[in-house]
Amino acid sequence: MKAAILILAAIGAQACQRERSFKNHLHTHVKRQASNITFPPVLDDNERILLDSFDNTSIAEWSYYYTHGDHVAGRNKTMAQWTADKWAEGGFTSRLDEYYVYLNYPVSNSLVLTYPNGTTLSASLEEAVLEEDETTGYPNRIPTFHGYSASGNVSAEFVYVGRGQQVDFDRLIALGVELEGKIAVAKYGGPFRGLKVKNAQEHGMIGAVIFSDPVDDGNVTEAKGVAAYPNGPARNPTSVQRGSVQFLSIYPGDPTTPGYTSKEDSLRADKSNSVPRIPSIPISWLDAQPILQSLNDFGDNGTEVNRTGWVGAIPGVSYSTGQGSTATLSLTNVMEDAYTPIWDAIGIINGTSQDEVIIVGNHRDAWIVGGAADPNSGSAVLIELSKAFGKLLETGWRPTRTIVLASWDAEEYGLVGSTEWVEEYIPWLKTAAVSYLNIDIAVSGPIPGIAATPDLHSIGTEVMKKITFPYRGSTNQTMYDVWEEEDGEIGVLGSGSDYTSFLHRGIASIDVGAGGGPGDPIYPYHSNYDSYHWMSTFGDPGFHTHKAMGQYLTLLLYHFANDASVPLEPSGYVPEFRTYLEELNSTITSANGTLDLSELTDAISTFESSAQEFDELRQLAISSNNTELLTVANQKARDFSRGFTSQGGLDGREFFQNLIFAPGLDTGYAPVTFPGITESITFQNNFTRAQEWVAKTADAVLVAASILKT
Repeated sequence: MKAAILILAAIGAQACQRERSFKNHLHTHVKRQASNITFPPVLDDNERILLDSFDNTSIAEWSYYYTHGDHVAGRNKTMAQWTADKWAEGGFTSRLDEYYVYLNYPVSNSLVLTYPNGTTLSASLEEAVLEEDETTGYPNRIPTFHGYSASGNVSAEFVYVGRGQQVDFDRLIALGVELEGKIAVAKYGGPFRGLKVKNAQEHGMIGAVIFSDPVDDGNVTEAKGVAAYPNGPARNPTSVQRGSVQFLSIYPGDPTTPGYTSKEDSLRADKSNSVPRIPSIPISWLDAQPILQSLNDFGDNGTEVNRTGWVGAIPGVSYSTGQGSTATLSLTNVMEDAYTPIWDAIGIINGTSQDEVIIVGNHRDAWIVGGAADPNSGSAVLIELSKAFGKLLETGWRPTRTIVLASWDAEEYGLVGSTEWVEEYIPWLKTAAVSYLNIDIAVSGPIPGIAATPDLHSIGTEVMKKITFPYRGSTNQTMYDVWEEEDGEIGVLGSGSDYTSFLHRGIASIDVGAGGGPGDPIYPYHSNYDSYHWMSTFGDPGFHTHKAMGQYLTLLLYHFANDASVPLEPSGYVPEFRTYLEELNSTITSANGTLDLSELTDAISTFESSAQEFDELRQLAISSNNTELLTVANQKARDFSRGFTSQGGLDGREFFQNLIFAPGLDTGYAPVTFPGITESITFQNNFTRAQEWVAKTADAVLVAASILKT
């Protein structure tokens, strides 16, 4: 499902194809001032052993293994076991945790356009087989499909619905466009794809077709004179973005076991609240072109619709709504339902402190044979990370805190493997988990980025200064230098990767990866072209960025596992709270309403005081070498964020318990801060309910403050 890192303001809100890009998670912060950084970085002996253990050639080998076999969720136990075995070679005690979950797999699909004169045109629904890219021609290559899509055979007139956001549908209704009984044609970008289908379904539409649009690629397009893959860095016109259409902002995980673990004999619940009842399929822009052209001159054109992200860049298309066109689409989608095992590979090194644990995760499953960026750039990095810790263990070192490595299965369908694992182990995690470190798409381009809970901002940036980062031919910069030059912002976590279940149980989390900027090769997200050949030719030739991102994650893990003082900074929440309050006030003003925020502002002030007390306590423990006092401080740093999840879940989506940030109800990936308050205003226009959420959010902040208080 899944992290290109930057969405580039210069070329629109979806310049990178990765819907859950870190830029989607950003709020407006003051840009950090570059600090003086020693180069080359100064490392202690253990850090040097860890970093010197990384080899880009080995990472390329692991990448090759992962990207040359079908590893759609639930279909490759051998790869899961291979992963566990590789970790065992590095000294991790490894196993497979098995769950029985609901998935579905493609059987067949078709899409036929019928013009008003009765002539027909069938969409190919296939990506071109490329001689240069061997896995695109594998006999068992994965067809184009949407995971969790409904089976169906529908035929009707169709409407272009822009990016399929609720506000897009509101605009269509205002324009008098008929939606009931029609098929929705939507472009990727904006909300998570499953919410596009959900919105169409809720407006009485009977099917959905979602296409990629070259507008998202900025100047790196064939229309701008750039050669398409495999001959150049532009998108191949037959590229199709597969993906899940689960309603991700409602509930991740197995939709038939909401809130409890999926085992073979588990009671199965009705899944209709979190997966579609109408069929949907993804298509390329090349297949979309004649479909959209048939709507030209019918209804309002894209300029007249005047909606953000509505107009794309497919040649010859006016992006009209299509009202009044009698062209029809016939959509057939046949899926096979299955209750099937999935396998999370788990590796453990026990620490001397059994009540403190650090979890590091990456998912292993992909929609395609390849998956070189998503997710197996991260999978390859974790193999190398396990080797590095194996080298350190050989010196006699042992971690203070227990380390758990996790290779999740079925992330792509809806964070299934990680959600089921958390649901099984939540009693232990609530008492022991210090932090969750996530690497999904480690590399799809050259620019590093992170999104994290505010208590990880300090350690997240400090570790960057220890990593030599290869960047556009230069090898004399740190990761921090590159990050600061290119962006210098830390994203807010919403959803879309495996940190979600941890974050919404109050566990500090970070998501890391590297992606593309203007002019960089277009990342073929969820396409057959996310292959080893693409990665080694365009994404990261030589796998040098893989190495640097792996070294960063390894040092981050090392300091969490080794430092006497847990490297979490609760006071990091204070400036972020102020930013979130500013945004909330803007939301209130835009809605022409009034809300009394004094209860929340008072709670934040109390939290600030408690965080200052905590800082003083921890400093005293360190300066006096008081082990017992430091243990107390570490426990407080570990536990305080549980308070943010102490008030129950959000309205209608109880899974999401964190009242500081959550995936937007109509975005799925991108975050909303103070979500209970904000979405009572933006979706319900209910200021009475918003006031109730002010009280609940304030209570959550006060619980966190009480845990910190000395």
